Amino acid sequence: MTHSILCIGELLIDFFCNERNVNLQQGQTFIKHAGGAPANVCAAIAKLGGVAYFLGKVGADPFGLFLENMLHSLNVHTNFLMKDQNHPTTLAFVSLQENGERDFTFNRGADAHLKMEEISVVSIQSMKMMHFGSATALLPGPLQQTYFELFTLAKKNRCFISFDPNFRGDLWNGQEQLFKDLSLKYISHSDFVKLSEEELVLITGEQEMKKAVTSLHILGARSIAVTLGERGTYFSNHMESKIVPSISINAVDTTGAGDAFVGAVLYQLSKKETPHEIPFDAWLEIITFGNKVGALVCEKMGAIEALPKLEDVVSR
Repeated sequence: MTHSILCIGELLIDFFCNERNVNLQQGQTFIKHAGGAPANVCAAIAKLGGVAYFLGKVGADPFGLFLENMLHSLNVHTNFLMKDQNHPTTLAFVSLQENGERDFTFNRGADAHLKMEEISVVSIQSMKMMHFGSATALLPGPLQQTYFELFTLAKKNRCFISFDPNFRGDLWNGQEQLFKDLSLKYISHSDFVKLSEEELVLITGEQEMKKAVTSLHILGARSIAVTLGERGTYFSNHMESKIVPSISINAVDTTGAGDAFVGAVLYQLSKKETPHEIPFDAWLEIITFGNKVGALVCEKMGAIEALPKLEDVVSR
């Protein structure tokens, strides 16, 4: 049996400036890519052979159609993809500087306006696994309330809940405390939490990793994975913990590696009859698989374009 996975949040267009070391004012040419962390997770699940549904909103415009077609091409189910007649598809524009800094502007549109009354709750009731990994859902707007109500519904239905806070400094500049407070509400009721090292320190205020992770377990998080880049992933289920190494690669672009990791982990969990009850040794195998998928994405350009199929992962 394979459980379906519902991923909730934003689907948007990322426009990356072709020229290096110029700001957005100076940039002349841009490359269009599908973006949005929950959509990336959906794509990873589907590419590996899992069953993924995306829930979110795009504009009823050419960009929205482009994104819908992209999901279809990956075999991601779009039953819960809404099209907004009044707000355009959300767009992000990014240029990269030689020192690693980004010039970033965010034109938020349709994704912010998803309302609970637009969603067929009856259809969602059958979902056994739900992933909350949106970078924008905690920001002010109708989606913020909808996100919380869906999370509450998932708890009520005893879904397996996955949460990734997906902190983006560009979006939360000066409001980091609000981000922390909101994230903790979700972390405290999640079965699986994925964090970067930066997010772990920001949310807990604790520099020592084991202490920081323990504090989140005490709040209620059941299983926690802290991604460490080329060093692998620190995994803990409160009773046991271990750093699970990654594979050696020649990294080209790390964009989307975290989302690919989450998608790979959820794909493996979806094949378990009872994903709530995974022993530690089985978790280590799942995290090892997730590390491999996350690493393979870094060998190519583009978050979704670089996602591997199952046979590509097995061969490595």
